Amino acid sequence: MNSRALVVGGGVVGCLTALALAERGWQVTLADQGRVGEESSWAGGGILFPLLPWNYSESVNRLALAGAARYPALCQQLLQETGIDPQYQVSGLRILPKFDTDTALLWCQLHNVTAEIKNQSLWLPQVAQARNPRLMQALRAFLLKRGVEILEHITLAPLPTKNGHLSAWQSLDGRRFEADAFVLTAGAWSSNLLGAQALSLPFKPMRGQMLLYKLAPDVLQNMLYCEDFYLIPRRDGYILAGSTVEDVGFDKTTTAEAARHLAVRAAELLPALIKAPIIKHWSGLRPGSPDNVPVIARHPQFDNLYINTGHFRYGVTMAPASAQLLGALIAGEKPFADVSAYAFPQQGVASASSSV
Repeated sequence: MNSRALVVGGGVVGCLTALALAERGWQVTLADQGRVGEESSWAGGGILFPLLPWNYSESVNRLALAGAARYPALCQQLLQETGIDPQYQVSGLRILPKFDTDTALLWCQLHNVTAEIKNQSLWLPQVAQARNPRLMQALRAFLLKRGVEILEHITLAPLPTKNGHLSAWQSLDGRRFEADAFVLTAGAWSSNLLGAQALSLPFKPMRGQMLLYKLAPDVLQNMLYCEDFYLIPRRDGYILAGSTVEDVGFDKTTTAEAARHLAVRAAELLPALIKAPIIKHWSGLRPGSPDNVPVIARHPQFDNLYINTGHFRYGVTMAPASAQLLGALIAGEKPFADVSAYAFPQQGVASASSSV
């Protein structure tokens, strides 16, 4: 009989972790407090690249680049098997000043990223994107086809203080979900679900607000980035503008102040948006972590509880790679990269900040 795994959290990290375990022969149940893929993974922009990667540690860039490299094959497989197109496209990223030109070009050279300076901007023609909502719809359908059981609207109770071995995770309404291994992939809600067992995990929710516009297709052909603000054009003319990074707890309220700020920045980068109406304004809660480094590790107090969370702004980008790291860790395989950089933090680690 195959081993049973319960993956808690149905964002992109949870979905791909469930897939990684299913591909290794596990019987997988994926549980989410809402509907799969409708929280942070849905709300993001889908740029498959770390913004200004030369400002991040190699532990961030290693996961981000490895994750991005897996998307062409993944999205093609999802389209073929589900009929849902995640709209993977290599649209390129143009980074406008201010940035350190020498540092940026050197980093790109060392990491085999094609780059050139054009009109004082850094042009990265190979950077791709995926359309988050469609990616999540395709992943949900694909998991069901692969035999993964999906349980939605399941509110789990915080873990008990007793540690050692976890035989079941109980919901607030008294149901017990038994498994041989448990994986927590609940993003911003991870520390709450661990309760006292969160120990030194430094994660907390960080709100990001975004705007949506609609222009004729091809008015904007490339993604634009300037001083922590970006525009992302979709194939059909929709343009995403974002985003804020706000330390406001679990408050997903959108604010008029943020809308004004984002609209001004959007018009500065693309004057065609000055008179364009805002079609939608939304927010999501990222799992904030120091320096954007996730935890991909076994919980120090349980022999069968694993953590794969805390990806902050790069959950979609890192997800394929972090899922494979976690799958290898559980299966006792040799991982493609050193997992020590993503170890469960020791006591005394500083809490997440709003910096990125």
